[in-house]
Amino acid sequence: MSDAVTGAVVTGFGAVTPLGVGADVLHERAVAGESGLHDGLGTCDGFRAADHLSRHLVRRTDRFTQFTLVAAEEALTRAGWAPGAAPYDAGRVACVIGCGLGGTASFEAQGPVLAEQGAEYVSALMVPQMMANAAAAHLSMRYGFRGESLCVASACSSGAQAIGTGMRMLAAGAADAVVVGGAEASTSELVSAAFRNAGALSPTGRCRPFDAERDGFVIGEGAGVLVLETAVGAARRGADVLGVVRGYGATSDAHHLTAPEPGGRPAAEAVSQALRHAGTAPGELDYVNAHGTGTLLNDRLECDALRLALGDDTLAGIPVSSSKGGIGHLFGAAGAVEAIVTLQALRHAVAPPTAGLRQPDERLGGLDLIRTARELPGGDRPRVGLSTSFGFGGHNAALVLSTP
Repeated sequence: MSDAVTGAVVTGFGAVTPLGVGADVLHERAVAGESGLHDGLGTCDGFRAADHLSRHLVRRTDRFTQFTLVAAEEALTRAGWAPGAAPYDAGRVACVIGCGLGGTASFEAQGPVLAEQGAEYVSALMVPQMMANAAAAHLSMRYGFRGESLCVASACSSGAQAIGTGMRMLAAGAADAVVVGGAEASTSELVSAAFRNAGALSPTGRCRPFDAERDGFVIGEGAGVLVLETAVGAARRGADVLGVVRGYGATSDAHHLTAPEPGGRPAAEAVSQALRHAGTAPGELDYVNAHGTGTLLNDRLECDALRLALGDDTLAGIPVSSSKGGIGHLFGAAGAVEAIVTLQALRHAVAPPTAGLRQPDERLGGLDLIRTARELPGGDRPRVGLSTSFGFGGHNAALVLSTP
């Protein structure tokens, strides 16, 4: 791995997931193999927006935006950014938050109002609440960040691509710091029914990635937010660097709106791009946090793609797990939350298992699938991990992350 590669440094991160509020809670419970899934959903039951946000803000925001603001507050606090006193010119701080579906709860709540009471009773707040860019907009408004703000909407790879977009903005000199991440809150019966009828949801209500008896994914909700800075900027202000986003790769299948490309070649190319960008050889990876949805087809094709990118023998020697067994599929938030899971695993030198994995599917080939918490190697070099994300529409994204 080249010493010249710096990427974007991570100075803060925060999370809200079905395992609890906070990135440390996420790591501790994930390493313990705990699951936040119940009744076929991964909901953030311990989250109460009013515990963190004003009544005025709660009333004007959808749940996915509320998750974002709480995760962002944790990330910015961890980065040492005092409220109202960012260490950079506010016009040079950007916000990029990924979201796949937007404020579905706010949209769905107005359907019965329209049917029962009439159009004049539909809330004027519905569109500002449901629009997918609302989280990025509220984040910039709350903290006074006047740099570019936008939403990356690329289904289940949105969170990862938001991080990659932020990394590219820093490299291009378009910002001095970027608050990035992903958020989603679409656990409604309407969304569940659509995925159930498409045959993607687990009929048993259990998500078991890579298991021989896996039968689909479980919908989750939450948010993950990271603070990215340049290495020079972080050093200048004496920031504690928590990790590095070393490489990013993204491709399109150009194949089908919902089904992955059968050979896995575009997904493999995204991984290869990220490794090349990071100046990292496949054999230097210490951990892979896989997309791992728990569906029969996607798990198999992801494993095929990883073999194409890393090589059979190399992949067989790298510990692999999926976070979705414990928190469900967070759609637009998945890539960001899983990047935080990966960074935490590298920082603490212990990788979480795939919750619910009992009998690894031998048809997936030789894989070192983590079933109990795994210690990661130490040594003089940084620990390095790979996080993959794949979304409807054929979006493929991969991130290479490391300790400082």
